[in-house]
Amino acid sequence: MTMKTKVRKIGNSLGIVLPKEALQAMKVKEGAVLYLTEAPESALRITPEQPGFDDMMAIARTGMQKYRNALRELAK
Repeated sequence: MTMKTKVRKIGNSLGIVLPKEALQAMKVKEGAVLYLTEAPESALRITPEQPGFDDMMAIARTGMQKYRNALRELAK
C-alpha cells in the first residue's frame, strides 16, 4: 500500500499529516505513540507502540554496544 502526504509547516516545525487510511492500517488513534526507525535507501519505517518495545530496544542497544567490534567485522 502506497500513500502520499506532504511535509507541512506546523508552528515552528515541519511535520506530516498521516492519512486516515494509514492510521486505520496501523490501528492507532489520536495520541498514540509511533516509532520511526531507519530502513534501507534513506527510508523510514513507522510502527505503533507495542508493549515491551522500549525494553527490547534497550536490550538491543546494550548488545550492539557490547559486541560493536564483532558486529562491525561481520558487516564487512
